[in-house]
Amino acid sequence: MSQVREKRDDPHRSLLLLRFALLNLLAFGLVGVAYLQGLLAVVFTADQTYLTAVIAVVFVGGFAICTLRIWETSRELDRLRNFNPLLPSRASAYLAQLRGVSGGSRSLMASSLRLKLSQRISAIRHIANSLVLLGLIGTVIGFVIALSGVDPDKAADVSSIAPMVSSLIEGMSTALYTTLVGAVLNLWLSANFQLLSSGTVKLLTSLVEFGERHGRS
Repeated sequence: MSQVREKRDDPHRSLLLLRFALLNLLAFGLVGVAYLQGLLAVVFTADQTYLTAVIAVVFVGGFAICTLRIWETSRELDRLRNFNPLLPSRASAYLAQLRGVSGGSRSLMASSLRLKLSQRISAIRHIANSLVLLGLIGTVIGFVIALSGVDPDKAADVSSIAPMVSSLIEGMSTALYTTLVGAVLNLWLSANFQLLSSGTVKLLTSLVEFGERHGRS
Protein backbone atom coordinates (compact mmCIF):
# COMPACT_ATOMS: atom_id res chain seq x y z
CA MET A 1 0.00 0.00 0.00
CA SER A 2 2.82 2.39 0.87
CA GLN A 3 4.54 1.60 -2.43
CA VAL A 4 1.40 2.51 -4.35
CA ARG A 5 1.06 5.74 -2.40
CA GLU A 6 4.70 6.61 -3.12
CA LYS A 7 4.12 6.20 -6.84
CA ARG A 8 1.10 8.49 -6.69
CA ASP A 9 2.94 11.09 -4.66
CA ASP A 10 5.60 11.43 -7.35
CA PRO A 11 3.93 12.41 -10.62
CA HIS A 12 7.24 13.00 -12.39
CA ARG A 13 7.56 9.29 -13.18
CA SER A 14 4.48 9.31 -15.35
CA LEU A 15 4.58 12.91 -16.52
CA LEU A 16 8.15 13.37 -17.78
CA LEU A 17 7.74 11.37 -20.97
CA LEU A 18 4.11 12.46 -21.26
CA ARG A 19 5.03 16.14 -21.16
CA PHE A 20 7.79 15.52 -23.66
CA ALA A 21 5.38 13.71 -25.99
CA LEU A 22 2.68 16.38 -25.71
CA LEU A 23 5.11 19.24 -26.25
CA ASN A 24 6.60 17.75 -29.37
CA LEU A 25 3.29 16.44 -30.69
CA LEU A 26 2.10 20.04 -30.69
CA ALA A 27 5.34 21.27 -32.26
CA PHE A 28 5.34 18.63 -34.99
CA GLY A 29 1.68 19.39 -35.62
CA LEU A 30 2.53 23.03 -36.28
CA VAL A 31 5.37 21.94 -38.57
CA GLY A 32 2.94 19.71 -40.43
CA VAL A 33 0.52 22.59 -40.91
CA ALA A 34 3.36 24.78 -42.20
CA TYR A 35 4.36 22.02 -44.62
CA LEU A 36 0.83 21.60 -45.95
CA GLN A 37 0.57 25.34 -46.46
CA GLY A 38 3.80 25.29 -48.46
CA LEU A 39 5.63 27.53 -46.04
CA LEU A 40 8.53 25.14 -45.48
CA ALA A 41 9.21 24.92 -49.20
CA VAL A 42 9.27 28.72 -49.42
CA VAL A 43 11.73 28.99 -46.53
CA PHE A 44 14.20 26.41 -47.82
CA THR A 45 14.07 27.36 -51.49
CA ALA A 46 14.40 31.09 -50.83
CA ASP A 47 17.70 30.59 -48.97
CA GLN A 48 20.33 30.02 -51.65
CA THR A 49 23.07 29.60 -49.04
CA TYR A 50 21.44 26.44 -47.59
CA LEU A 51 22.10 27.80 -44.11
CA THR A 52 18.48 27.11 -43.09
CA ALA A 53 19.10 23.44 -43.93
CA VAL A 54 22.26 23.49 -41.80
CA ILE A 55 20.29 25.01 -38.91
CA ALA A 56 17.63 22.31 -39.29
CA VAL A 57 20.27 19.54 -39.26
CA VAL A 58 21.87 20.98 -36.11
CA PHE A 59 18.44 21.11 -34.48
CA VAL A 60 17.71 17.48 -35.37
CA GLY A 61 21.00 16.44 -33.76
CA GLY A 62 20.25 18.38 -30.58
CA PHE A 63 16.69 17.08 -30.50
CA ALA A 64 17.90 13.48 -30.84
CA ILE A 65 20.32 13.92 -27.93
CA CYS A 66 17.61 15.56 -25.83
CA THR A 67 15.18 12.72 -26.57
CA LEU A 68 17.77 10.16 -25.50
CA ARG A 69 18.56 12.05 -22.28
CA ILE A 70 14.88 12.40 -21.37
CA TRP A 71 14.32 8.69 -21.91
CA GLU A 72 17.39 7.85 -19.79
CA THR A 73 16.28 10.22 -17.02
CA SER A 74 12.79 8.75 -16.97
CA ARG A 75 14.23 5.24 -16.84
CA GLU A 76 16.56 6.13 -13.96
CA LEU A 77 13.68 7.67 -12.01
CA ASP A 78 11.68 4.51 -12.53
CA ARG A 79 14.55 2.28 -11.42
CA LEU A 80 15.15 4.47 -8.41
CA ARG A 81 11.52 4.17 -7.36
CA ASN A 82 11.45 0.41 -7.88
CA PHE A 83 14.99 -0.11 -6.67
CA ASN A 84 16.53 -3.49 -7.36
CA PRO A 85 20.15 -3.87 -6.20
CA LEU A 86 20.71 -6.56 -8.83
CA LEU A 87 19.68 -4.24 -11.66
CA PRO A 88 22.40 -1.88 -12.97
CA SER A 89 21.35 1.72 -12.41
CA ARG A 90 22.68 5.09 -11.35
CA ALA A 91 21.02 4.56 -7.96
CA SER A 92 22.85 1.29 -7.27
CA ALA A 93 26.17 2.80 -8.37
CA TYR A 94 25.66 5.87 -6.19
CA LEU A 95 24.63 3.72 -3.24
CA ALA A 96 27.74 1.58 -3.59
CA GLN A 97 29.92 4.70 -3.50
CA LEU A 98 28.26 5.96 -0.32
CA ARG A 99 28.72 2.88 1.83
CA GLY A 100 31.04 3.56 4.73
CA VAL A 101 31.63 7.19 3.70
CA SER A 102 31.59 10.04 6.21
CA GLY A 103 29.17 12.95 6.13
CA GLY A 104 31.66 15.39 4.62
CA SER A 105 32.52 12.99 1.86
CA ARG A 106 28.83 12.48 1.18
CA SER A 107 28.44 16.19 0.49
CA LEU A 108 31.38 16.11 -1.91
CA MET A 109 29.95 13.10 -3.69
CA ALA A 110 26.56 14.83 -3.98
CA SER A 111 28.26 17.87 -5.50
CA SER A 112 30.16 15.62 -7.89
CA LEU A 113 26.93 13.94 -8.90
CA ARG A 114 25.35 17.33 -9.54
CA LEU A 115 28.22 18.30 -11.83
CA LYS A 116 28.03 15.01 -13.72
CA LEU A 117 24.30 15.32 -14.30
CA SER A 118 24.63 18.96 -15.35
CA GLN A 119 27.45 18.17 -17.77
CA ARG A 120 25.34 15.35 -19.17
CA ILE A 121 22.75 17.80 -20.50
CA SER A 122 24.84 20.94 -21.07
CA ALA A 123 25.55 20.06 -24.71
CA ILE A 124 21.85 20.46 -25.52
CA ARG A 125 21.83 24.01 -24.17
CA HIS A 126 24.90 24.84 -26.26
CA ILE A 127 23.28 23.41 -29.38
CA ALA A 128 20.13 25.47 -28.73
CA ASN A 129 22.23 28.62 -28.39
CA SER A 130 24.13 27.78 -31.57
CA LEU A 131 20.85 27.82 -33.50
CA VAL A 132 20.42 31.51 -32.70
CA LEU A 133 24.04 32.23 -33.61
CA LEU A 134 23.65 30.45 -36.93
CA GLY A 135 20.53 32.51 -37.58
CA LEU A 136 22.46 35.70 -36.88
CA ILE A 137 25.25 34.57 -39.19
CA GLY A 138 22.60 34.03 -41.85
CA THR A 139 21.36 37.56 -41.23
CA VAL A 140 24.81 38.99 -41.84
CA ILE A 141 25.36 36.82 -44.93
CA GLY A 142 21.97 37.89 -46.27
CA PHE A 143 22.79 41.57 -45.92
CA VAL A 144 26.15 40.98 -47.58
CA ILE A 145 24.41 39.29 -50.52
CA ALA A 146 21.83 42.08 -50.71
CA LEU A 147 24.39 44.87 -50.68
CA SER A 148 26.91 43.16 -52.94
CA GLY A 149 24.56 43.46 -55.88
CA VAL A 150 23.93 47.16 -55.39
CA ASP A 151 26.08 49.56 -57.41
CA PRO A 152 25.22 53.24 -56.80
CA ASP A 153 26.96 54.22 -60.02
CA LYS A 154 24.48 52.14 -62.04
CA ALA A 155 21.36 53.28 -60.18
CA ALA A 156 20.39 55.51 -63.09
CA ASP A 157 20.72 52.66 -65.59
CA VAL A 158 17.30 51.09 -66.11
CA SER A 159 18.78 47.79 -67.31
CA SER A 160 20.79 47.43 -64.07
CA ILE A 161 17.86 47.97 -61.72
CA ALA A 162 16.34 44.51 -62.17
CA PRO A 163 19.56 42.60 -61.21
CA MET A 164 20.06 44.86 -58.20
CA VAL A 165 16.48 44.31 -57.04
CA SER A 166 16.89 40.56 -57.54
CA SER A 167 20.06 40.59 -55.45
CA LEU A 168 18.32 42.61 -52.73
CA ILE A 169 15.40 40.18 -52.61
CA GLU A 170 17.70 37.15 -52.48
CA GLY A 171 19.81 38.65 -49.72
CA MET A 172 16.87 39.78 -47.61
CA SER A 173 15.22 36.36 -48.01
CA THR A 174 18.36 34.69 -46.69
CA ALA A 175 18.65 37.17 -43.82
CA LEU A 176 15.02 36.91 -42.71
CA TYR A 177 14.46 33.19 -43.16
CA THR A 178 17.67 32.07 -41.46
CA THR A 179 16.91 34.33 -38.51
CA LEU A 180 13.36 33.03 -38.33
CA VAL A 181 14.33 29.37 -38.53
CA GLY A 182 17.12 29.78 -35.99
CA ALA A 183 14.85 31.56 -33.51
CA VAL A 184 11.94 29.13 -33.85
CA LEU A 185 14.08 26.01 -33.55
CA ASN A 186 15.92 27.56 -30.61
CA LEU A 187 12.61 28.02 -28.80
CA TRP A 188 11.59 24.44 -29.60
CA LEU A 189 14.85 22.89 -28.40
CA SER A 190 15.02 25.20 -25.37
CA ALA A 191 11.54 24.09 -24.29
CA ASN A 192 12.68 20.48 -24.43
CA PHE A 193 15.86 21.37 -22.56
CA GLN A 194 13.85 22.97 -19.74
CA LEU A 195 11.80 19.80 -19.50
CA LEU A 196 14.96 17.72 -19.35
CA SER A 197 16.50 20.08 -16.81
CA SER A 198 13.54 19.71 -14.47
CA GLY A 199 13.74 15.93 -14.79
CA THR A 200 17.47 16.03 -14.07
CA VAL A 201 16.91 18.10 -10.93
CA LYS A 202 14.28 15.60 -9.83
CA LEU A 203 16.70 12.72 -10.43
CA LEU A 204 19.46 14.49 -8.51
CA THR A 205 17.34 15.24 -5.46
CA SER A 206 15.88 11.73 -5.49
CA LEU A 207 19.33 10.14 -5.67
CA VAL A 208 20.66 12.28 -2.81
CA GLU A 209 17.62 11.50 -0.65
CA PHE A 210 17.89 7.82 -1.54
CA GLY A 211 21.55 7.79 -0.62
CA GLU A 212 20.91 9.46 2.74
CA ARG A 213 18.24 6.90 3.57
CA HIS A 214 20.04 3.75 2.51
CA GLY A 215 23.70 4.61 2.23
CA ARG A 216 24.51 4.53 5.92
CA SER A 217 23.96 0.83 6.32
